[in-house]
Amino acid sequence: MAHPPVVSTPAAWNLLQWIVQPLGFLEHCADRYGDCFTATLGNVARFTYFSDPAAIEQIFSTASSQFESGRANMILRRTLGDNSLLLLDGEAHKRQRQLLMPPFHGERMRSYGALIPAITTAVTQTWQPGQPIWIRPAMQAISLQVILQAVFGLTSGQRYEDLKRSLYNMLEFTSNRFSFATNFFPILQRDFGAWSPGGQFNRLMAGINELLYAEIHDRRQSFDPDRSDILTLLLAARDEAGEPMSDGELRDELMTLLVAGHETTATALTWAMDWIHRLPEVRQKLLSELASWDPETDPSAITKLPYLNAVCCETLRIYPVGFIAQIRIAQAAVEIGGYPFKSYDMLIPCIYLVHHRPDLYPEPKQFRPERFLERQFSPYEYLPFGGSNRRCIGAAFALFEMKLVLATILRQHRLELLESRPMQPIRRGVTIAPNRQLKMRLAA
Repeated sequence: MAHPPVVSTPAAWNLLQWIVQPLGFLEHCADRYGDCFTATLGNVARFTYFSDPAAIEQIFSTASSQFESGRANMILRRTLGDNSLLLLDGEAHKRQRQLLMPPFHGERMRSYGALIPAITTAVTQTWQPGQPIWIRPAMQAISLQVILQAVFGLTSGQRYEDLKRSLYNMLEFTSNRFSFATNFFPILQRDFGAWSPGGQFNRLMAGINELLYAEIHDRRQSFDPDRSDILTLLLAARDEAGEPMSDGELRDELMTLLVAGHETTATALTWAMDWIHRLPEVRQKLLSELASWDPETDPSAITKLPYLNAVCCETLRIYPVGFIAQIRIAQAAVEIGGYPFKSYDMLIPCIYLVHHRPDLYPEPKQFRPERFLERQFSPYEYLPFGGSNRRCIGAAFALFEMKLVLATILRQHRLELLESRPMQPIRRGVTIAPNRQLKMRLAA
């Protein structure tokens, strides 16, 4: 049986491309080799990428016991910890996912319908006429405060301020391309003092851990079941054996929710703000639809607005923040897409390439929300949050937050772009983000 075509360029060059310009690397390989290809990245491993929805359906539909994913995320271990949902497999992954699911159910999620617009209003009311507005930092501020209040349950005080500052510094440090590159060179992770990358990281994480464990300890000591934040729900959660999460598990899952929910949401909001204000007809359609929404009466009604949903979906299609789904490591021989794979082969459903298939999305580089009003895409054709048992656990919350933030800003402010040239996607840590700051101002 034939095997997938192998990328012929040197492994070191492939790794450099993967670090510096991954989307260009993926597009070049897809143009040359088709829907499925294998590439060796440095001395790390050989990966096989898929962009055919039928093959991705096979991967997502195969019994989860046939694959591991946690080991493939080991580059996140230093930040997230051993107990993170992203690093677990098998029964441990199933247990932790079941404990984490309840806070993201629809009814519980709607309780944040007033919190998110309030945070958005507080951040954006500082915008002044005539002054440039840097959109990404504003979106980061909103996203971080949503996490601190909705997830951690912190709203004010010294620990809130210390954690906000420490988490921001850590996320800035770990999300640049150089920091991402250190994951492939262990010597750069060693602690040679405060000046070294490894030393800086260790000191940042030590400060954050001290704050998180102190908060977990205090909340256990004075547990209040009436609080609605996610940490309270996790403290109360019990597995099938009646066992609660340990302090270490709570710390690691809080960090996972932070890392998975902060940069990704801020980046998606930045892209959306650019598209909405770059295309006047999109903005006008949104404003017309939002006129029927009353945030005071029912904030959760935002989920029923079709054009706003289409704008968010198209934003996540054209530049998905997570541009690949979680890696699957085969645990036994398996056939995917007509190709045979053996144990330990690494398979990657490629979200970006699927989202840019012309047969699914004509003129895929064009931002056209109407695609999502004209037809419904399967979970193997549109998968910004991954799929199967590895689908992002906070996907519904992320979309809910995205819609509320955009609706609040559009209803309260009339903005205009200060630069006509479009932004381009570049790597930012493990995600894809705009290559420069988006600068806007309040319109006259």
